[in-house]
Amino acid sequence: MDRRTALRIYRALGKRYPETHRDYPWPANPFRVLITTILSAQTTDRQVDVITPALFSRFPTPETLARAPVPEVEEIIHSTGFFHAKARHIIAASRVLVEDFGGGVPGTMEGLLTLPGVGRKTANIVLDHAFHRPEGIAVDTHVRRIARRIGLSDEKDPDRIEQDLTALYPGKFWGSINSLFITHGRTLCTARNPRCPECPVRKDCRYYRDLRKP
Repeated sequence: MDRRTALRIYRALGKRYPETHRDYPWPANPFRVLITTILSAQTTDRQVDVITPALFSRFPTPETLARAPVPEVEEIIHSTGFFHAKARHIIAASRVLVEDFGGGVPGTMEGLLTLPGVGRKTANIVLDHAFHRPEGIAVDTHVRRIARRIGLSDEKDPDRIEQDLTALYPGKFWGSINSLFITHGRTLCTARNPRCPECPVRKDCRYYRDLRKP
């Protein structure tokens, strides 16, 4: 796909889902961005927002969360799902922050990837939201499906999909593509029975064109 078409798709989706623009305070608190991003896996931002006031009231810093009892953390974050693994990850990540980074959150991809529970997807979100320094595009299940279905990438590996997307889109769009594609994937371009007739990018979508072939 050429860049002009890719940008047209981006703008059409942005117009369809204006609510995907989520304002993060600047300067942001990198620790809170990191923890909320880890907790957001397999759940919604709204659900994470429900539990974070209690979590950060009880454990406001890496030092306090690093010493937190696992059962207490699990109880607080239970509603986000996968709470056993998430509790272990955020406590272990906090310990690494304290032991290896002086209690601060590293502002580099290399540093973030040393933290338990942090892969490229999470690291990309933290770099964008906490440091305003996007180094790539966070590719999750929705982004993977949308990119392949529309024809933005033919790859299956998330890292290769990220490479294709960053080649198509200027860096100023990298930080917003994840939330935009997630919303489209949950709203219209669902895994099963996508609502193609309602889709604002159907004319540029490979999947839709293939459906219409005789």
